[in-house]
Amino acid sequence: MRAPYGQSASSFRAEREAGWIEFEALLDRVERRSPRALSEDELLRLPTLYRSTLSSLSVARAISLDAGLIAYLEALTLRGYLYLYGVKEGIGKRIVRFFLTDWPNAVGSLWRETWASFALLVIGAVAGYRLVAASPLWFEAIMPSALAGGRGPNASAEALRQVLYDGGKGQFLSGFAAMLFVHNAQVSLLAFALGFALAVPTSLLVLLNGCLLGALFQVYAAKGLGIELGGWLSIHGTTELFAIILSGAAGMRIGTAIAFPGKESRLKAATRAGRVSASAMLGVVAMLLVAGLLEGIGRQTITSDIVRYAIGGAMLLFWLGYFYLLPRMAHGPR
Repeated sequence: MRAPYGQSASSFRAEREAGWIEFEALLDRVERRSPRALSEDELLRLPTLYRSTLSSLSVARAISLDAGLIAYLEALTLRGYLYLYGVKEGIGKRIVRFFLTDWPNAVGSLWRETWASFALLVIGAVAGYRLVAASPLWFEAIMPSALAGGRGPNASAEALRQVLYDGGKGQFLSGFAAMLFVHNAQVSLLAFALGFALAVPTSLLVLLNGCLLGALFQVYAAKGLGIELGGWLSIHGTTELFAIILSGAAGMRIGTAIAFPGKESRLKAATRAGRVSASAMLGVVAMLLVAGLLEGIGRQTITSDIVRYAIGGAMLLFWLGYFYLLPRMAHGPR
């Protein structure tokens, strides 16, 4: 069969196959080793051979050559494009770039949603505190029994104090710490994952987590141990609660993009919002790991209130500087 270009399939292959083979051989060498594996002339030949192969692919599609040859040329041109024009960063550089620019920039762009998430957490905490202060029965309704472990409004001040200062020797301390971390990690992931539902479940999760925190504080504050509980929680809490707030912000960005896409389609708006939110959430996972280390090591062994608050405050300042000062220092004001 004669092709529209006046060229048969057999002559097409015969005339151009040598260039494909040469291009493939050069790519094999440079991908296995490095550009130093090629001479200067061979490096200069790569762009020429790429354009020639790309032209061959276009013609092959037009004259309806066999599918196997077209697939081969497509794969070869893709390899050539990725090498010549693709990102040359290795995995190590990409990780460094993520932590130095991608993550803080993503979090910085979520500043409106971050404030909204923070406000919901505070509102929930105030509501939980006041509800339990009005009636101790609210504590059982708010606090899961596994987290409470019998430490409720009826617990003595001595029993509550022992939880805070037994240096990690008590079974309840270790168990409560582990359950609290798992609970907060679940809230963080769910707050992000459920953002697509117009951010309603996300907002409720952040609100309820604040309510739980406020209920717990009221129990300790009623026994004169509110400041002590704050120190006990702050070692890892400033990191973990910040992670929850950012998770809520990421979920809200997706939910609001779907609810109010503007001039874009909902799918396009959600996709664009999802890229930013996903970058933020990858970093949130790292924050939860840091919180876990702080919880497993520092909070179980440090019994000084001053040191506890100092560690928690230092971590909060670190995250604020990392997310909001580092990008400004690197790129100037937003």
